[in-house]
Amino acid sequence: MIWFDLGYTLVYWNREELYQEHLQQLGIEKSLDELLMAYHLTDKHFMKNFPGLLGKDRNHWTEPYYRMINRFLQIDEHTELLTSKEERKGRPEWKAFEATHSTLAQLKKEGCQIGLISNWNLTAREVLENTGIMPYLDYVVISSEVNIEKPDERIFRHALELAGVQASQCLMVGDNYYDDIIGCRQVGMEGILINPYAKQGIEEIHDVEVISSIHDLSALVFGGKT
Repeated sequence: MIWFDLGYTLVYWNREELYQEHLQQLGIEKSLDELLMAYHLTDKHFMKNFPGLLGKDRNHWTEPYYRMINRFLQIDEHTELLTSKEERKGRPEWKAFEATHSTLAQLKKEGCQIGLISNWNLTAREVLENTGIMPYLDYVVISSEVNIEKPDERIFRHALELAGVQASQCLMVGDNYYDDIIGCRQVGMEGILINPYAKQGIEEIHDVEVISSIHDLSALVFGGKT
């Protein structure tokens, strides 16, 4: 059985485009590639140094988060920041990664059970429905519904009990080493880490298989079958 994280494992949102528009309004031009890398490095910094914070109310961390993005973009530290309220006004839309549906469909075709273990608020099921992912999932475990967050081993044990499987029968796929991989290993589950920029942002991590996207999972699971 394969368990997946949700955000930036199966889905993403248009945050880079939104911030690019914000900067353009301030007369600052940055490419989407520059923004993608700045967000990536900022995410990894917060995952490592402030575990669990990115899953909290955005008002608790938006300011330091965007100040770090600006440092990576080499933007003046006094540049006006995008606020949580402005983000919401920008109507962020969660979308499935290009290979999400095809990979999940192949897993189902091969007889694999698929589950979700996600640190997410009560909008998770809406995101799953809107992106068309829900029909592929046999089991869904969301932190806001069970009041337990990764990497707490209890959320993984709950998922195992829900599915009636052993940890040795499972694989966890996620983008956060400190939540997904460390968490699943506490119950004896193996994990695979998604990192789209090779080792950038995760230079300290050496003990886990790293793939660039969900697309690469097929080669590991199916040995190159399409």
